Amino acid sequence: MQKLVIATGNQGKLQELQTLLQDYPFELISQKSLSISDADETGLTFVENALIKARHAAQLSGLAALADDSGLCVDVMNGGPGIYSARYAGAGAKDSTNNEKLLHDLLAFRHQPIKAQFVCVLVFLRHANDPLPIICQGIWHGEILAEKRGENGFGYDPLFWLPERGCSSAELDPTLKNQISHRGQAMAQLKAAFATL
Repeated sequence: MQKLVIATGNQGKLQELQTLLQDYPFELISQKSLSISDADETGLTFVENALIKARHAAQLSGLAALADDSGLCVDVMNGGPGIYSARYAGAGAKDSTNNEKLLHDLLAFRHQPIKAQFVCVLVFLRHANDPLPIICQGIWHGEILAEKRGENGFGYDPLFWLPERGCSSAELDPTLKNQISHRGQAMAQLKAAFATL
């Protein structure tokens, strides 16, 4: 069974990725368990940061690596908070603090539906110097609520409204969320790519 390091320090992402890959012949290892620090996300796009994180974990572990860079892109904020979603309210910000800042910053736009997308980019590297990484991207469209709803998920899930479902992301059953979310979409592409390896 091939060892695969999951290049994230985010426990919510780690659990979702472990669930999505449970039927695959990988021994999943979190970078935290290997005492690998988070990479410096110096890129300007989700793709760049996912590559940076995957390469960092692969170099320090000597293993194949899977990285996820994801975030929330709000139309009226020119795609913000985007790649800064996890640290929108400052370095080390909690989900609740990021949510509060987002609600505050969107007050002036409440006269209209506030369209947004969750974005996920997955990067799989066979080794640190892999010249042909597998890159998969999922985009999940929705709107931003005026207040939190639901207890499931993490991050901005309680504010992400799905008009076609009539609920927030945090109100979805986790199994359904893993099928239709941005991460679920990117993972479906990755699994299809794995089938060709």
